[in-house]
Amino acid sequence: MMDFNTTASLSGQVTALLDIGLQQARANQPERQYLGASRLGVSCERALQFEYARAPVDPDKQTQGRMLRIFERGHVMEDCMVAWLRDAGFDLRTRQDDGGQFGYSELDGRLQGHVDGVIVAGPELGFGFACPALWECKCLGHKSWRELDKHGVAVAKPVYAAQLAVYQAYLELHEHPALFTAINADTMEIYAELVPFDAALAQRMSDRAVRVITATEAGELLPRAFNDLTHFECRMCPWADRCWRTP
Repeated sequence: MMDFNTTASLSGQVTALLDIGLQQARANQPERQYLGASRLGVSCERALQFEYARAPVDPDKQTQGRMLRIFERGHVMEDCMVAWLRDAGFDLRTRQDDGGQFGYSELDGRLQGHVDGVIVAGPELGFGFACPALWECKCLGHKSWRELDKHGVAVAKPVYAAQLAVYQAYLELHEHPALFTAINADTMEIYAELVPFDAALAQRMSDRAVRVITATEAGELLPRAFNDLTHFECRMCPWADRCWRTP
């Protein structure tokens, strides 16, 4: 129960109520029973194992309401980009005839991926754009967006690059570059990049999926990606305590 007789600000009270609602809604969502292909590019295979096994996260790493609102912002901005692209003349398909997302399932359903959309026709852009093309969209904070704008997907966001390669491979959209778009959440600037299919990256990520799933189901922990708990990726990992209590 919340105590509404305190001197907490109105903003604080409303935020607390919203956070409770968001966290309850998240708790009521069915747990993912598979390894998500969008995550294959993360640095640490052991973290992927914990994620696939649905291991409880460390108590201090529970997803808070603010982060849930950020996730929701991403969904809302993706919907905006869908509408903007269609208004601009792109024939963008985001749902199959039955209403489900475009995606794929491999390894008896233990590896799955769901894409943002497929462009089947559009304006003449040049730069190697051709259809059909995979479309993926992100909404990023200013710093991340600037890094992406400066360095491109492969360097600035290797997780996204891996996601694109795997999706292009499994959905057989490898013949044409994917259109990757990102919205700057602070300035509403838009970044767009055509990402050619990287067959070697797709193969590495596919092999990684098999390795992670096989080892997890055999009860074997794969090596950590880093040897120091103070490494920033370890400090941010939802399973850091669990991992470093394990040999």
